[in-house]
Amino acid sequence: MSRASLDIDLDAIAANWRALDGAGAPGCATGAVVKADAYGLGAERVARRLRENGVGHFFVALAEEGARLRVALGPEPEIFVFSGHMEGDGALLRQHRLVPLLNSAAQFERHLQALAGHSFGIQLDTGMNRLGMEPAEWQALRRRALAAGPVLIMSHLACADEPGHPMNRQQLAAFRELTAGIDVPRSLAATGGILLGPEYHFDLVRPGIGLYGGAPFASARPVVRLRLPVVQIRSLSPGESVGYGNSWRAERPARIATVAAGYADGLLRALSNRARLFAGDIACPLVGRVSMDLITAEVTHLADPPEALDILCPAQGIDALAEAAGTIGYEILTGLGSRYVRRYGGAR
Repeated sequence: MSRASLDIDLDAIAANWRALDGAGAPGCATGAVVKADAYGLGAERVARRLRENGVGHFFVALAEEGARLRVALGPEPEIFVFSGHMEGDGALLRQHRLVPLLNSAAQFERHLQALAGHSFGIQLDTGMNRLGMEPAEWQALRRRALAAGPVLIMSHLACADEPGHPMNRQQLAAFRELTAGIDVPRSLAATGGILLGPEYHFDLVRPGIGLYGGAPFASARPVVRLRLPVVQIRSLSPGESVGYGNSWRAERPARIATVAAGYADGLLRALSNRARLFAGDIACPLVGRVSMDLITAEVTHLADPPEALDILCPAQGIDALAEAAGTIGYEILTGLGSRYVRRYGGAR
């Protein structure tokens, strides 16, 4: 087979959710973030497995994502939309019973006019300056918003992956102040916030990257394995180069494996001459530039020519590969392309 294969372990995702759920404060519910097609791994398949494990609250970025998820999950779970009530969203929100997390006074007014009586939540900006009502806007709207009956009030931590960062305490204090005296379920923590401890948990936590094996959840079970078939192996003499721009030259006789994947498949060009592929637990350096459909790796030291090499595997997870590219595990996962043959382990 010339197409690379992406193995996705649904059992590992479920185990990671159970571990994070177990880390929550007593009485705190644990939802799941499945936006961006469950970080590129297939939202319907992932969410159905999580639902089987008791997840009752799901979070997506867009109303369109929520609509597809509702079809997959049925009527029972709550599905929250981070982008809130955007212009033109009303029909999707109503038809699929989605809960917009309103980010501004304008969204609040739009929601009341278009969907009076329809469930909504409120997102507050506690210092990240990305989404949510700013403190003055919230104070001006607070009485009316609470009278309308929000089902959740949330905010998002900017630096939760750095436990000692002062922004964490600053945002916690701001969230407490903005929600003081409110009898509405609250949510502040995603994966990193869960790991900061119970005072960040409030009523609902919403893990995302930790479900999929990424930092900062260091004890997460690996979720993905990406195996790249070897198209060709060639022998090089000292001084011969590999790939575009002659960016790597053999200093000794070498064997080079060309594998079928490249930046069109989400394997970033920044990995050129920096990453490693693996034959079992034996590292094979990526040499030359990553091109659109192909990568080259030195396999001189292998006893037998490989039929495939892994670039994501137990020996190299998403964060290790991301480090080689100078990015983060989120970008590695969400960038995985459509050409892979996707195989789901633990599927039911």
